[in-house]
Amino acid sequence: MTQRIHNFNAGPAALPLPVLEHIQNEMLDFRGSGMSVLEVSHRSKWFEDVLDDTIVRVKRLLKLDDRYHVLFLQGGASMQFCMVPMNLAVPGKPVDYVDTGTWSTKAIKEARIQGLDVRVIASSEADAFTYIPKEIPVDGKAAYLHLTSNNTIRGTQWPAFPDGAGVPFVCDMSSDIFSRVFDPKPFGLIYAGAQKNAGPAGVTLVIVRDDMLQRVPKTLPSMLKYTTYSEKKSMYNTPPTFAIYVVGLVTRWIEETVGGMEKMEAVNNQKAALIYDYIDSQNFYRGTAMPDSRSRMNVTFRLPTEELEQKFIKESLAEGLGGLKGHRSVGGCRASIYNAVSLEGVQALVQFMKEFARKNG
Repeated sequence: MTQRIHNFNAGPAALPLPVLEHIQNEMLDFRGSGMSVLEVSHRSKWFEDVLDDTIVRVKRLLKLDDRYHVLFLQGGASMQFCMVPMNLAVPGKPVDYVDTGTWSTKAIKEARIQGLDVRVIASSEADAFTYIPKEIPVDGKAAYLHLTSNNTIRGTQWPAFPDGAGVPFVCDMSSDIFSRVFDPKPFGLIYAGAQKNAGPAGVTLVIVRDDMLQRVPKTLPSMLKYTTYSEKKSMYNTPPTFAIYVVGLVTRWIEETVGGMEKMEAVNNQKAALIYDYIDSQNFYRGTAMPDSRSRMNVTFRLPTEELEQKFIKESLAEGLGGLKGHRSVGGCRASIYNAVSLEGVQALVQFMKEFARKNG
């Protein structure tokens, strides 16, 4: 068997090893069914149990009350860029967005395509999206306020969510859901492509509050309405069964192995501090995000030259450290240290960084 590496890919990303082993162990015979989980019917009791358990665990981890529906959709977070305004815009009201780069920029574009009154009330574009805006001028008039909680490409993350003045938040949490504790009450809708921090590619988690569902226009096509999924428990058509199954195992791992969200957040803080403390202690590596906006999920950094960055990426892979190349749109290096990346993996990365700097500095 090939030796597993420390996986710092940004997405699809690392999954917890115990989850992968669990999948392996029941791949050919899912819970005594005589079939693989890839083969069981989505209408079967076997899958119904998986779906119910996953919903319960998501609600428990995020402390969601009975007003919230946990849905499983397809099309990735990118599909939500258009579905959110289609479903949640209110006639005569603007929709507000904070632009923190790439993903929020795309969400803004999709809302504008629909001819809505889109207000970008804060942006860090002028400084290459290297920080999260601090002043968010919310006036209470918008149908919703859209945020992107973590930017995988720029390495920024909201350290705390702003005061929404009663405007419901809509939030893309694709890359940091289940990574930290937060108060869900201000959020009307949360969406997250699973492949970064919650499971494999192929399923998008949507958490929507009852009052938001009341806005959904009846004239939308069935597959683009949140009510279609809430009324049919995500089974209007065949859902991505295997991906949902894995999300269930990941949430179970957070609950039963890690010990819950508070402990998961503490581990993530420890991992991020190890890298950032080292970066701040020397001048060979340079972090690209402003210190007060740094992501605890995606650590972005540069080396003195692009040639050294290429050498760093090549040699790190040879040492069993994979996925450290920065996004093609910005270059540099990036260590994605999602929930499933172990503390030992981060320690190995920092040790490699030290040795590489010693040899090449």
